[in-house]
Amino acid sequence: MSTQTCDVVIVGGGHNGLTAAAYLAGAGLTVTVLERLDEWGGAAVSQQTFAGVDARLSRYSYLVSLLPQKIIDDLSLSIALAKRRYSSYTPVPGDTLGLLIDNEDADLTTESFARIGASADADAWNTFYSETAALAQALFPGVTDPLITRGEARERVSSMTGDSALWDRFIETPIGDTIESTFQNDVVKGVVLTDGLIGTFAPNSDPDLDANKCFLYHVIGGGTGDWDVPIGGMGAVSGALLHAARTAGATLVSGATVTSISDDKVVSYTQDGQAHALGGRYVLINAAPTELATLRGRPAVGPAPEGAQVKVNMVLQRLPKLKDATLSPAAAFGGTFHINETWSQLHTGFEAAQGGSIPDPLPCEIYCHSLSDPSILSPELQQSGAHTLTVFGLHVPHRLTRTMDNDSLRDALQEAVVASLNSVLDEPLEDVLLRDQNGELCIETKTTQDLEDALGLPGGNIFHGPLQWPFVEDDEDLSTPERRWGVATEDDGILLCGSGARRGGAVSGIAGHNAAMAILEREGS
Repeated sequence: MSTQTCDVVIVGGGHNGLTAAAYLAGAGLTVTVLERLDEWGGAAVSQQTFAGVDARLSRYSYLVSLLPQKIIDDLSLSIALAKRRYSSYTPVPGDTLGLLIDNEDADLTTESFARIGASADADAWNTFYSETAALAQALFPGVTDPLITRGEARERVSSMTGDSALWDRFIETPIGDTIESTFQNDVVKGVVLTDGLIGTFAPNSDPDLDANKCFLYHVIGGGTGDWDVPIGGMGAVSGALLHAARTAGATLVSGATVTSISDDKVVSYTQDGQAHALGGRYVLINAAPTELATLRGRPAVGPAPEGAQVKVNMVLQRLPKLKDATLSPAAAFGGTFHINETWSQLHTGFEAAQGGSIPDPLPCEIYCHSLSDPSILSPELQQSGAHTLTVFGLHVPHRLTRTMDNDSLRDALQEAVVASLNSVLDEPLEDVLLRDQNGELCIETKTTQDLEDALGLPGGNIFHGPLQWPFVEDDEDLSTPERRWGVATEDDGILLCGSGARRGGAVSGIAGHNAAMAILEREGS
């Protein structure tokens, strides 16, 4: 078997791999991307999920915040993002009232705090999020630059905000402790904490600060912390990156299962039952670090990655009625709809999951893509009043897969999600679910095991492993381009370019950009 060669081999055609390919091929390097699946984009794809239902759902990932405008501009990406008027709606458990955060009506938001008995938290909310906005403005512009040290990051935040204590409140102190000392109301505290728990299994007060890292990435995106809806679905984002990589001249090979990477950077793979070998001066890994270890034939270092979520996709005949008759469903579902995510419910949910049980009720958040972007529905579905819903359940760690088989767990989690939703609706969710052409309800559930099986995410971890700060410790070695850009591995010339890289989580393209910049720095470009 002969070995073909190119400058850069990229293992994995997710959005980060495509980003790196577009930059490197555009700079004149020969680039080949190997993707195991037939479809490009990894977790950032849109698919028609239900038979005969013309709705293209963002099946895995769903919102965009961390994609820098610099990458959009550099690669001339045709990407449109829709702002959401409403930030969130959170029903008070056991009541008909809820907290509505309206980005365009401060008075209405203040009134909503008062309605749920949380007037004292209204000003605290505004102050708190003005502080996270200041963090965003200080830290987000640097995610596409070489890494800075903790000391430099702290000085940047202090000098830009004029608040020397801001760093300690959000970086050094468990975010749950900061939230608990800032707010009084159980609902309000829970809503704020959820940004620290998306895909992260942690207690309300997390001494390991994993929740802090998750929280920080959720509030700095775009320098504002806004989470926007991609017009056309997540597939439109990956489609734009795929077009950029092709236009730049990258070679794209789908249906290619990589089996090993040798010491001299020869990537072996199979396609259509045939074995192939491709050598590169550099190899980029758009897969988890544990997958790299497997491909290199050595044991993974550290604990196994563990995801902590369940995702449920559905198509409805119409939006369901709320127990809160004063609020239109379009407003409630227009932002992030939090259910059973009070501070106390998040605490008991964590305790239950840590003990091996599915939380009851299950903390969930819901997103209605079609309210902001009806283009993902056919004209007929739009006219009928149909909508999509995505539910993201928290505190569902991968360890639950050890308590029952995946089919049983999937069924149990779907039941838990539906029950959680029904607890805040004025009619059963089942009554408004659309049926597909086979008469089946339009609802599907993705467990952490499903993500591992379909996408190769170890333990269903959407970040490929533990999140890291967007800065390094003061004594960390930054002597090489790979280290300076946060994409180094223990192998020279083999770089991470996926979510496992530092600053790599979420649909952002940051890891792909930074891996490309490290190579171009080595090339003297």
